[in-house]
Parts: sequence; structure tokens; C-alpha cells
Amino acid sequence: MQKLFRKIESLQNSSRTVLIGIDGLGGAGKSTISELLSGYFQDQNKIKITILHIDDFIHPRAVRYNPDVPEWKCYYDLQWRYDYLIQNVIKPLRNGQDFHRQIAFYNKENDRYFLEQVTIPVGSLVILEGIFLQREELQGMFDYMIYLDISEETRLQRVLKRDGYIGSQQQIREKYENRYFPAERIYIRDCNPAAKADYVIRENEVFADFLA
Repeated sequence: MQKLFRKIESLQNSSRTVLIGIDGLGGAGKSTISELLSGYFQDQNKIKITILHIDDFIHPRAVRYNPDVPEWKCYYDLQWRYDYLIQNVIKPLRNGQDFHRQIAFYNKENDRYFLEQVTIPVGSLVILEGIFLQREELQGMFDYMIYLDISEETRLQRVLKRDGYIGSQQQIREKYENRYFPAERIYIRDCNPAAKADYVIRENEVFADFLA
């Protein structure tokens, strides 16, 4: 991990904000990696880091659960507000100035958006973690991309323990088989994220033990 720490540190630029993507499929460990990186640099007191989550920018349930569209396609094509994210967050972050604006974040508890004032000084490092970050809509938006290449079976075992809000283990399996896994397979086939990322964390690496 020291190699990754050093690489990210080398990207820091006082005249612009650097955007790092942490891409990976469901249950890969994206949030864990994000917090690990943030904690390291905060401990070192070297770089100001802000973590953003792609799931803060999803469409309301009425859009992303369209009954006329197959479940997997809803997840792949109707889940996220890419236009809003790009125009109101990513592009302003990359313009070489301090970022200071109200952002509409999604609240899953009430299926509504709330405005939050976000301030990110120029020269900061911003981590955006989430699934499908290397699809066409987001090409050219990141300075550095990390991809967590974790097998479907390993991820399934993790989400069976994690996603109890969905219901029983059988209900979790059904939701992943009907909605998430088919879309993820399309993403792997069409976008080849492991090949395109700047840095890949693979399941058989020692660091994967940290995510277990």
C-alpha cells in the first residue's frame, strides 16, 4: 500500500484539486479503501481529503425502479444522476478554483434530496468512490483511477453479511442475481475496468485480507 500512498501524494497540486476514483463492484470494499486512504493522509497531515460517494447522486426510486424496464437495466442506466454530478460537482472541482456551493445529496431514508453546503479548497484531494466509475459518461473526469478487482463469489459472501436491510439471505441473493450482478457483468464486458484503471487491487493480494 505504500506504493499507492506515494503515488497519490505525488499527484497533489497546490494550484488545482485532484480527483481520485475508487471503482469496484458491489461488496468490493470501496468505502473501506476510501476511509483507509483518507485516514492515512489525515494522520500524516499532508493533504486535505474529501470523500464523496456515487450513491449520494442517485435518482429517486420512481426513476431507478421503473417497472417497465428490466431490473438490471434500471440499475445500469437509470440509477445515477451523471449529468448533475458532472456539471455541478466534477467540472467545478477541476476548474482550478476553490469549490464552494450547495450540492443536492440523496437521502435514502425519505427518498428526497437535501442541500448541503460543500467547501473544498483548491489543492485538495477528492475521492469519489462508487460503482461503474469508468463507464463512458465519466471518461476523462478523473486524475487517477483505482479499481478493486474482487470476484463475484467473494463479494456475494460479503453482501450476504452486510445487506440485511434487503431482507433474508435468499432475498439478498435474488436481488443481486436479478438486479446487480447482470449489470455488473455488462460493465465488465463493455468497460473492462481492471484493464483501464491506473492501479488495481486484486483479491489474491495480501491487502485483500484487510477487506475480508
